[in-house]
Amino acid sequence: MSTALAPTAVPAARAVTPTSAPGSKAPRLACSAVRRSAGFTLIELLVVVALIAISSATIMLALRDPAELQLQREAQRLAALLEAARAESRASGLTVRWIPKGLKGGDDFRFEGLPRTLQLPTRWLGEPVAVQIADATAANPGLVLGPEPIIPAQRLRLQLGSQQLTLGTDGLGAFEIVGNP
Repeated sequence: MSTALAPTAVPAARAVTPTSAPGSKAPRLACSAVRRSAGFTLIELLVVVALIAISSATIMLALRDPAELQLQREAQRLAALLEAARAESRASGLTVRWIPKGLKGGDDFRFEGLPRTLQLPTRWLGEPVAVQIADATAANPGLVLGPEPIIPAQRLRLQLGSQQLTLGTDGLGAFEIVGNP
């Protein structure tokens, strides 16, 4: 039932074999692959920039000055101690003062006026921190912490090496780290 005019088989597809002979044309598929790999996409560049930013931020945090970190820790601890002594002063009705460089050997600071049952630390955690109290006098070399609920505005500057930090209160609020004036 086959006629001579009707083909009985499907013709085979012709394959093009690329050649490297001079003057031969490169296949279009290879040309577009070469053109595509010639540069980076915007997404690839953004991913690389984001990775560099994250790694540099991590390195900056890891390389913080140890003196700055210790001074920050000492200031936060001292603010908490001053607030504890201030609360005790208000609760007991006693006048409490904080004085740097205690008279006892080995003390870095002391609290005067607290009941004997309450023993607060008298030493820094690490290296001794230099303290300068604003408006300190020979008659009042320290900070007054109560018993009144409103105390005078007070500031003290802490220094460790070349790092400085100011701790203060406005008289109503808690002692906290404030910007250097």
